[in-house]
Amino acid sequence: MKFTSNIEVFDVDIPLLTKCFKVELKRLQTKRCEVEFKTEKDSIVFNLKATDSVALRASLNGITKLITTFEKASEV
Repeated sequence: MKFTSNIEVFDVDIPLLTKCFKVELKRLQTKRCEVEFKTEKDSIVFNLKATDSVALRASLNGITKLITTFEKASEV
């Protein structure tokens, strides 16, 4: 089976969030899951393509962990 997922994140500081993900993009790429993202005017859109559900879940967790860290750091 093939799995795909799209995540769209809206934030006021898109350029800074984009910088964070550019650094982490290589770590998110695996043989079993391809991760791409593009920046739009007021959001970042992540596109994931995985060969299995475990790989998809792992990549989604990696993305959401970084978003959570960014969100908490922004509050401080």
